[in-house]
Amino acid sequence: MFLQSMKKGLLLLGVFLMLVSCGEYQKVLKNEDAGAKYTMAEKLYNEAKEENNKSKYRKALRLFEQIVPQYRGKPQGEKVTYLFADTYYQLKDNYLAGYQFERFTSAYPNSEKVEEASFKSAKSYYFLSPRYDLDQTETDKAMSELQKYIDSYPNGEFLDEANKLATELRVKLEKKAYEIAKQYHHTENYKSAMVAFTNFVNEYPGSPFREAAFYYRFDSAYQLAINSYQQLMAERLNTAKGYYNSYQKYYPEGSAYYDLIQTSNKDLESRLQNF
Repeated sequence: MFLQSMKKGLLLLGVFLMLVSCGEYQKVLKNEDAGAKYTMAEKLYNEAKEENNKSKYRKALRLFEQIVPQYRGKPQGEKVTYLFADTYYQLKDNYLAGYQFERFTSAYPNSEKVEEASFKSAKSYYFLSPRYDLDQTETDKAMSELQKYIDSYPNGEFLDEANKLATELRVKLEKKAYEIAKQYHHTENYKSAMVAFTNFVNEYPGSPFREAAFYYRFDSAYQLAINSYQQLMAERLNTAKGYYNSYQKYYPEGSAYYDLIQTSNKDLESRLQNF
């Protein structure tokens, strides 16, 4: 009985404290006193970080939104601006987090927080990058920001993670370019496929899709040649032969497309002998 009464009392106390806290927050929110807003916003931010409490981050954000303009150019402006950006970051509002961290690094280039802000800005844009088959404008932006961080902080605290994220995005861009070229091949638009695969192997020398690009470039040229009018066939067969030689140069026996390309090449050689 005593324990039940104690639990009930604690519950009522918790509800009472919550109501008092909410009332105090609403009072500060409506107040014109920037100092009071700053004190409560920082308190809520710190509690939210300790508790991983999204609700408190959102409350802090409402206060920061009101006071950031008032603290520009003042001694506390640097800290307020950083906390404002980081609150967006903790709430996973990636577009605004990236934008606000960019503003922070521009306004306070000598801050001790500038490296962290640069990385968090880039990482926010990384999270905005869509899947490979969609428009990659956000991916390009994230790549640019990550590269900016890597170049600015070659021994930086977040360098390993920045390189990992940049590699993921680079492979995504490579996959999009590769799939576009492959689509030309699969729809039998072989001329466009040859151009697209040539551009691909030139632009992405270390890509995991490079061998496949060499093979499909050859196969596009081969398919174009064997389906050509007689007067065009010899020239196109020789073009395909050149692409076969390029594949052989980089990918020896045992590679993924080796058996397929050898079979096509035997037919190609046979046809060339007729000319």
